[in-house]
Amino acid sequence: MTTHSIGFIGGGNMARSLIGGLINSGQDAAAILVSDPVPGALEALQQEFGLTPAADNQAVLDTCDTVVLAVKPQVLRQVCLELDISARPHVLFISIAAGVRTTAIQKWLGEDCAVVRAMPNTPALVQSGASALFATPAVSETQHDTAESILRAVGVVLWVELEDELDAVTALSGSGPAYFFLVMEAMEEAGRRLGLDTEVARLLTLETAFGAAKLALELGEPAADLRRKVTSPGGTTEAALAVLEQGDLRGLFERALDAAHRRARELADELGQ
Repeated sequence: MTTHSIGFIGGGNMARSLIGGLINSGQDAAAILVSDPVPGALEALQQEFGLTPAADNQAVLDTCDTVVLAVKPQVLRQVCLELDISARPHVLFISIAAGVRTTAIQKWLGEDCAVVRAMPNTPALVQSGASALFATPAVSETQHDTAESILRAVGVVLWVELEDELDAVTALSGSGPAYFFLVMEAMEEAGRRLGLDTEVARLLTLETAFGAAKLALELGEPAADLRRKVTSPGGTTEAALAVLEQGDLRGLFERALDAAHRRARELADELGQ
């Protein structure tokens, strides 16, 4: 029996980003096994990356020491219940299904399964993601390193000690790209109202967002300090920030993240049934 290094159950966008990141990091494409119920999706992955298609989900489990559960949260229960892990008790399962707790996954697969739950975000699609991981006690040190290396292929990886922290991670970084897209959308619209061409407003917004993030990453200084450095007394930036503060921007973000946090917990309860 051929043993593949990594198997994916599900070949959607996030799986595709992880596969691409792994191959770019030196992983042998032929050693990656993927199953997907949509034949066309599987063929497209094979043509793009040269990976190995699997006959079904069980074939992935039977030949891989690490299995990434990359299916939609709503179908994860069914997928897990249909797997027979009796002959593969030491496989590492990495779930990237948002909102599904490890207790539920272990209930469906087996109480002693080694499960790492990962919360990546959509910038992983361009190898700029931020992923938080949580490991169950059954995960060995080697498996811990394996999980980290897989997610690190698409960006930054952080571990949390308590699984409940992943609900906060979901609210902050999981949903976070949408918050920035909304701000960018608003800035573009405001730029157009000030008379800028649509493409000019779009490009200036994108480059400003990229540059601000790059500056914060490379300088490593707190955001508050960076904000103060670019805010001259009596200047244009100060005038703009005063309006944002008067509009309770901080309070809006606090309430927004609280709402996302509550919803993450509700979904976890619903999906774990």
